[in-house]
Amino acid sequence: MVILCLSLLAACAGNRMEKMPPVSDSGLLAEYRIGVGDTLQINVWRNPELSLAVPVRPDGKISMPLIGDIPAADLTATQLSNNIVQSLTTYVRNPQVTVIVTNPSSSDFQRRVRITGAVNSPQSIPYREGMTVLDLVLLAGGTNIYASPNKARLYRKIDGVVKVYPIRLDDLINDGKIDTNYLLQPSDIVTVPERAF
Repeated sequence: MVILCLSLLAACAGNRMEKMPPVSDSGLLAEYRIGVGDTLQINVWRNPELSLAVPVRPDGKISMPLIGDIPAADLTATQLSNNIVQSLTTYVRNPQVTVIVTNPSSSDFQRRVRITGAVNSPQSIPYREGMTVLDLVLLAGGTNIYASPNKARLYRKIDGVVKVYPIRLDDLINDGKIDTNYLLQPSDIVTVPERAF
């Protein structure tokens, strides 16, 4: 019995509750990095035959006329544009290249928020600026009859460490107490446990 209590205390210490998640601008990216599956529009000024829309292949490369395969994954649009300019200088005098990410599909799962547990419809949805815990719960159809809403938790990774924050959903939904209606960030997970019977 003592060993069981000690293990439970150790587990609780590992997932120590924080008071309030820090507010940050992690919803905004400083500069987008191209990923596998993204679609790019590449425009070579005064050379429409070299301009094209192209997907980033699973090997992280794209194919272009004259220069063939060129790495694109993990580069910014500016870096890729500079690399294409360097490759084209052999064939085109003073090339000017613009790269636009027209479909950033590689970021889809990195920029999602999720809700699991005792809700009517667990969800994994794209993050939207200004989204709150209440928005996510409503999108999930609310809590189900087995939920323990005041024991809900928000899991957020901050500087490589997962932090846990309490959410008092019952107080939020039924009493209008909005102090735990946190603003969400990409990759946040909200869990609603079932109550003990």
